Order: sequence, then C-alpha cells, then structure tokens
Amino acid sequence: MRSVGTLTRADLAESINRRVGLSRADSLDMVESILQHMCSALAEGENVKISGFGTFLLRDKAERVGRNPKTGIEVPITPRRVLSFRASQMLKDRIGQV
Repeated sequence: MRSVGTLTRADLAESINRRVGLSRADSLDMVESILQHMCSALAEGENVKISGFGTFLLRDKAERVGRNPKTGIEVPITPRRVLSFRASQMLKDRIGQV
C-alpha cells in the first residue's frame, strides 16, 4: 500500500477509511480539507500547531548579502518568508524509539 519511505495523501485517506469507516472518497476529502485549512492559515501568516506532533512556523528573513560559490561575487539575497517545522517532544521521543 505505502510507497517506500513516503507517506502520501492517499495513504492518509486509506488509514482513515480503515479506522473510521468513511468511504474512500470522503476520507480523501477529509485529508484535502485539513491540508487546505493548514495552507490557508499559513498563507494568512498564522503558525500551525498540531498537539503531540509539532508546529509549522513562519519566519521572516531579512535581506542579506550572499556569495556566488563559484565566482565569489557578492549577491544580495532578497527578504523572504520561510516555513520551518519544529517537532514536538512527544514526536521526538517516539522517533527515538524506532
């Protein structure tokens, strides 16, 4: 069922289908709805925290000077917003057990 090393939307929907008993279509709709809600919150500048799993954090990075590694020429790097993920302690503990 699962791709090697990757958990997909279809895998999540299949798991909901087996555990909750929703149809495959309803399960996939639920997964899509949750992901859409998370994306919308992040697009609006909100952080997303999933208790026991982790937090998706938005951070604004200032403009800075970087270097082209081949030529050594300084190049300005524009300011941007980046997304990072910080795992909860519960998730870190669980991964350490595997």
